[in-house]
Formats: sequence, C-alpha cells, structure tokens
Amino acid sequence: MSVDRGRWGCVLGGDPDRPVVTMRARELGRTPIVVGDRVGVVGDVSGRVDTLARIVRVEDRTTVLRRTADDTDPFERIVVANASQLLIVVALADPPPRTGFVERALVAAYVGGLEPILCLTKGDLADHQEFAAAFADLDVPVVLAGTSEPIDALRRILAGKVTALIGHSGVGKSTLVNRLVPEADRATGVVSGVGKGRHTSTQSVALPLPAPDDASPDDPRGWVVDTPGIRSFGLAHISPDDVMGAFTDLAAAIEDCPRGCTHLGPPADPECALDQLEGQAARRAGAVRQLLVALSSNEAW
Repeated sequence: MSVDRGRWGCVLGGDPDRPVVTMRARELGRTPIVVGDRVGVVGDVSGRVDTLARIVRVEDRTTVLRRTADDTDPFERIVVANASQLLIVVALADPPPRTGFVERALVAAYVGGLEPILCLTKGDLADHQEFAAAFADLDVPVVLAGTSEPIDALRRILAGKVTALIGHSGVGKSTLVNRLVPEADRATGVVSGVGKGRHTSTQSVALPLPAPDDASPDDPRGWVVDTPGIRSFGLAHISPDDVMGAFTDLAAAIEDCPRGCTHLGPPADPECALDQLEGQAARRAGAVRQLLVALSSNEAW
C-alpha cells in the first residue's frame, strides 16, 4: 500500500482491515518493491504497534507503469505494479490541458498492460468535447469528474479494480481522491499564479475504495493508487515497436513493413504498411502515429 524510508505498508490477503508494517528481507538484496506489488511476508503479522514483518518474496507482476526522468535517462522508475487501469487526470483549464502529456501517459499504459481512462476536471471552465475528440480513434473512455459534477459513473468504472491515478500538479487529482475515499484525507493544494501546481502528494499510496451498498462480501475490493503530481514523464525505455505491439490489430499490419520502419509514414517511411489501411483502421493507425510522434518528441508536455 505504501513505501516510506525502508518500510512497506502491506495488507494481508488484500484486506485493508489487516495492515502490517514490513521491511525487505536481507536475501532480497536491492530487489525493487513498489506500491501494488504482491509479496510474501513472514514474521510478526499481527499488525500491532512497533511490530515489523519481513518481505521475503515478490510475485511476478501482471502490469507495470514505468517512466524515466526524461527521454535520455536510462533508469526506469516503476510507478505502480499490478494496476489494471490508468486514470489520466487532466484539467480543462488552470492549468491548461496538454495533449502531449496524455499521449505519453497513453503510451506508458498501453505498453505496460493497463487500460487507460481519460478523466477531465474543471469542466466548468472549458468545454471538454474538443480536447476529448483528439483521442476518440483510440477508443479511450472519457469521464468528467470536476468538483461540480457527480462521480457515480467514475465509481462504477473503478469498482473491483486497482486503478492508478496520474496527472500534473494542480489538476485536482488529490481533490478527486478525497471524494472517492473521504477518509483518505489527502492534502489538496491551489494552483499558483504562474499556471503550475504545487506538489501536494510526495509518495504513492494505495487506498481502498468504499464498498458499494449492493456489494457482497465476495466481491473484489476496488483500490486507487494516488501518485505524486507528475513533473516529467520520460519514455526512454519504450520503442516504436513496443507501442505498435500493444495494438494487436495494427501489429499484424506492420509485419509487412520494411526493416527499420518507424511506422510514421512518408516522408520518413514511404513503404510503411499502415498506409495501406482504410476506413476506421486507417484512422486508428493515424491516432497511434500521433502517439509515436509524442514518443519521439522532446517538446514540453
């Protein structure tokens, strides 16, 4: 659930009412353990004050959300493990939305095995339709969750799943987390006069969602992972083929591409097989190419 100065907060069997504080066993060396990891724990698992158990095993991860500090940094940072969804929180104004950030987040989600969802806030300051239309051909679900809007639809999307939340500082992410998990008491900040937000969360933390009124005891518990406000989202660890491989319908088409094709089309790749597609497939290929452009661009995002 949490990582803080060599201590990991865990819950036994995924039950938030069974918390335990742990340390990494010596035999694991420097094995990275991040929020969302499933681990094997031994020792005192009573959860009593001043007790400490040991993590002795880290299970294989089903999904991984990674980033690098920038596009030249070879060191990958695992943001969250084993999340099934990525909620990309974007304000429609104050600070203004950036398609480049969303595109990079989409790349990280697709390559990492997470289902992306675009969550738009501050809809009272600007219309959402134009911004959302930029991602329509990727079939990315869009949900509105500003402070003046109900979040029942979002709750249904998150129910029973582990969802990571990312977004620039100041977009209302922590405010949204507080609405979803009222007892979370995450700090909220205000946007500064220069249009950039202040960091209000400094550590990732997994928070259990309240169980729906009609939920049975056997229903899986939903979790949200609140992450620090993103200042940079480097993708140095991702290649164009990694992106194309995440789209099974397009991965088959690029088998006919010449060696070394970057799949960007003319003039860089005049023989790219994606140019032979038609209709919806062609529009989808065009949208994925925009992701490849974002991957190769060093512009501000």
